[in-house]
Amino acid sequence: MNVSRLGGPTLSLFRIVIGLLFALHGLSSVFGLFGGNPMTGKAVPLGTWPGWWAALIQLVCGVLVLVGLFARPAALLASGSMAYAYFVVHQPDALLPLRNGGERAALFCWAFLLVAALGPGSWALDALLARRRTGTPSASAPAAATDTVSV
Repeated sequence: MNVSRLGGPTLSLFRIVIGLLFALHGLSSVFGLFGGNPMTGKAVPLGTWPGWWAALIQLVCGVLVLVGLFARPAALLASGSMAYAYFVVHQPDALLPLRNGGERAALFCWAFLLVAALGPGSWALDALLARRRTGTPSASAPAAATDTVSV
């Protein structure tokens, strides 16, 4: 079995889950859905700095990463916003994420940095648009069957 062909779909599933979770977090803060902002239980007041702007970044970048459109720049912006959240909001309380409540910010930061570095995977609108621009068929040619496992 050739496991190298699983890289694109696996990265795509990772990107989809991370984007969905981030978008849901943004929806809760911007519109007060799903229990509202974790701090207040309500929507963040329109235009307040930095909460509303962070929530807008979460919503927009989360949706873009979810569908894989402009995924690398959106993931980079999302990663930076989570680094800002960690160092400005959480880290002054304590050094370690387990002590300062910054586990989600740290995990989102590194997850989005991974998507920005590796790309959106094969199941992304960016990949579909790239295939259409080059004129290649949407489905790749089937790989030759092999009994070896490549890593």
